Amino acid sequence: MPTGPSTASAADFIPASHSLAALRRAARNCHGCDLYLHATQTVFGAGRAHAPLFFVGEQPGDQEDRAGEPFVGPAGRLLRTTLQEVGIAPDDAYITNAVKHFKFIERGKRRIHQAPKRYEVKSCRPWLEAELGAVKPKLVVALGATAAQSLLGPAFKLTPNRGKLVAADIAPHVIATVHPSSILRAIDDDMRRRQLLAFRADLMAVAGALKELA
Repeated sequence: MPTGPSTASAADFIPASHSLAALRRAARNCHGCDLYLHATQTVFGAGRAHAPLFFVGEQPGDQEDRAGEPFVGPAGRLLRTTLQEVGIAPDDAYITNAVKHFKFIERGKRRIHQAPKRYEVKSCRPWLEAELGAVKPKLVVALGATAAQSLLGPAFKLTPNRGKLVAADIAPHVIATVHPSSILRAIDDDMRRRQLLAFRADLMAVAGALKELA
């Protein structure tokens, strides 16, 4: 995988029309950083314009890269199940990632996730800004530290601030929580259960904040 920053940016590929359909078409040809060289395809956000909730993860994984849709793997299933448990309808959520291409290293036949570099997140930020402008959500939810720092700045600390409503330049109302993939990586069943309870509590806070903002 490439290791040096690119001089390009996704800003060079943003179309004049900022409708979700136009953005999705344009994103297919984005070369704003070098991650496109190895990924199967761009994985753009999914959901309807004006959805009240806007979820941001880190980047697509192996299954998302192959399918071309965000959050279709185990982490996505966990997210959707938990949303239903706290009373959030799937149609109320637009789901995307801070980075639109899968970054990985190959180990035999497996493709192992690699966290994106800060410059890669920054290069992809214009897509996130355009999506926010098209959807105009009432509340943005950051899933994991990379997404949270993309929205709230590199100094943001997830652990002491998770589940709390905060303001940002990019969106007026943001709540940060863990990425559901972190729950799936728990070292044992007891730890997974506790992490899932905490994640559900965060999404209950999201549901409550959404009602207040409505």
